[in-house]
Amino acid sequence: MSAPDTSNRHIPRDSHDDYGQDIIGKRQKFFEDYCGGKINHVGKYSIDPQTLKGNIEHFIGVAQVPIGVAGPVKIDGEYAKGEFLVPLATTEGTLVASYNRGMKLLNMSGGIKSTVVDDAMQRAPVFVFSDARGARDFVKWVNENIGKIREEAEATSSVAKLTYIDSFLSNKFAFLRFNYRTGDAAGQNMVGRATFAACGWILDHYQGIENFYLESNFATDKKASQINIMRTRGKRVIAEATIKREHLLSVMRVDPKQIDYHGRVSAVGSFLSGVNNTGLHSPNGITAMFIATGQDVANVSESSAGIMYSELTDDGDLYISLTIPSLIVATYGGGTGIGTQKECLELMGCYGRDKVLKFAEIVGAVALAGEISLASAISSSDWVSSHEQYGRNR
Repeated sequence: MSAPDTSNRHIPRDSHDDYGQDIIGKRQKFFEDYCGGKINHVGKYSIDPQTLKGNIEHFIGVAQVPIGVAGPVKIDGEYAKGEFLVPLATTEGTLVASYNRGMKLLNMSGGIKSTVVDDAMQRAPVFVFSDARGARDFVKWVNENIGKIREEAEATSSVAKLTYIDSFLSNKFAFLRFNYRTGDAAGQNMVGRATFAACGWILDHYQGIENFYLESNFATDKKASQINIMRTRGKRVIAEATIKREHLLSVMRVDPKQIDYHGRVSAVGSFLSGVNNTGLHSPNGITAMFIATGQDVANVSESSAGIMYSELTDDGDLYISLTIPSLIVATYGGGTGIGTQKECLELMGCYGRDKVLKFAEIVGAVALAGEISLASAISSSDWVSSHEQYGRNR
């Protein structure tokens, strides 16, 4: 068998219609010839490639991730009220079953209260001066001119609202962390445009700036960080529930005291390891929901942070609470309008405008269900046996 011809190393493109079937077919053949293999599954899809402009370049097909459904889960939110079936896209055996078990338990005790307590998306430019005093004086001027800066930023969008600017001084640098509300979009590009416009006005009206960068890595886009845990990035969601002792015993075969004690022991492990999450695995459910609903999966970096808390009530029941301080979600724009992703959002009543807070409350509730399920499994020593029964694929 002769080696494939790889003399043409340029991926085929069509400047007039790069999402037509002809050019897609040419790219698929190029991929096959270059790699010496065949595309059997990637090229089978139900979505219209013409709808993918702005979402993907050099399109050749799709990656199919299995979707399971968990629930229904009963949620008492300000926007998500009632029972919801939740799509979870994953290849990890036992994950859907585990979340389903947690939802069953929480439903028996009245469900989950879920609340969005803060909302912010950032862009963080840095301004360079000749010395620290210059940077300090600049921040004072920014605070005095916040009204005009807000006007310039918000002129770029009908949605973005500049709520406040945090300032941080180091060396001869002034770091400004612009905080926005972005409606139903995740908003990173939106706040980038808005901040660029605001900074343009600043550069035109303030003398002494020696250098400027639109992003200083202080917004920590697509990265976990302590500042996002403290100051919020995306939605800050708190999900909480009180679980009856008899329900824990009957469903999970574990006493509330065991869960509570295990949590305190694990807190020491969290402290020693320096993790950004004192719970067990909230990114599991968050990632599965992100893939199913067209979220930017790289935002799991920020969204992986979690603050878990529990206490025993006077009646011997278990109160649990999970704070997700930097949950970045959208129900409009980005990948949320594509085929299966839009469909999954619609099945939860979460697609489109004025739905993002509802969706955030659902994500928070789902994450809490997963926490209590895995905590119970570990505390009762069911964890390994469950994976052996349901999660083996070998």
